[in-house]
Amino acid sequence: MIILAIILVILGILIKYGKMYFLIAGYNTMSKEKKATYNISGIATVFRNVMFGMAAMILIGYFAAKWLNNPNIENIGMYTALLVGIPYLLITVNLKKYKNHKE
Repeated sequence: MIILAIILVILGILIKYGKMYFLIAGYNTMSKEKKATYNISGIATVFRNVMFGMAAMILIGYFAAKWLNNPNIENIGMYTALLVGIPYLLITVNLKKYKNHKE
């Protein structure tokens, strides 16, 4: 689980600070005109924040499982991170505030 959390943190850093926007599904295949309609910096910030949040939830679940000696808590942390993080990410990046102008 710690490795998964580290991977999420690395992905968040690469997308936001490494400007590896090709890691965002669909962005790489857009035309230049379509890409210009999106605030990719804002979207990258959301990706970073969500990836960090998901990593934090996974780590909290991992350490809580070790502390309470209950391995089920680790799974709850991971599934909570996925069930909250992914829908939040999808809904948030599709908001109008991340579009520069009308298409």
